[in-house]
Amino acid sequence: MSDRVLIVEDEKEIANAIEIYLKNQGYTVFKALNGKEGLDIIEKETIDLALVDVMMPIMDGITMIMKVRETYDFPIIVLSAKSEDIDKITGLNIGADDYVTKPFVPMELLARVAAQLRRYKRFMELASKKEEVFSGYQVGGLELNLDTKELYVDGELVRLTPIEFQIMELLMKHPGKVFSTDMIYELVWKEDAINSETVMVHVRNLREKIEINPKQPKYLKVVWGIGYKIENIK
Repeated sequence: MSDRVLIVEDEKEIANAIEIYLKNQGYTVFKALNGKEGLDIIEKETIDLALVDVMMPIMDGITMIMKVRETYDFPIIVLSAKSEDIDKITGLNIGADDYVTKPFVPMELLARVAAQLRRYKRFMELASKKEEVFSGYQVGGLELNLDTKELYVDGELVRLTPIEFQIMELLMKHPGKVFSTDMIYELVWKEDAINSETVMVHVRNLREKIEINPKQPKYLKVVWGIGYKIENIK
């Protein structure tokens, strides 16, 4: 059975374009022109993910997300114009999982949809195995398992080298803390930092593996002139 995606967007041309992209990837698609219509569909259909515009008549996206989160926990991605940064932040604060800025790149939108669905399925899988004790760290969609030496990004297994794993372990153990390249080198390689440039190479490789858009990283951030950190995402 294909995943079922709800598009809540009052601009019909945008909604129709998204529908085409999603259907080409095998998704079952439902559409609504405002938040009220979106809620009506959710009550009648099983929805796996919703794409929700912010500015809509009758019921806006923020109000809809608040009402959805009273009952449902499926992923929600906010569709927001570039001028609506405050709405993106508000959407994430009241329960959205991600946002895509309009005008969007179709492949990035599809990648974010797939990533959120994988992450949600992984969450449900772990929830069904509550008796198993998880040993590791979780930051947003990153899940580092110390027992199996595995990293999952939005529910998808990502292959890491031993050094990459150790760097992720260091940064994820202290989300939000900034480590200089010298500190990372000394803590991971266990020797004086004589060639910290290698850290930058490993960070670049890690971004290629864990970020949807490595040029605009969500997790592995650089703090210019200081070092690197894992963004503290709940």
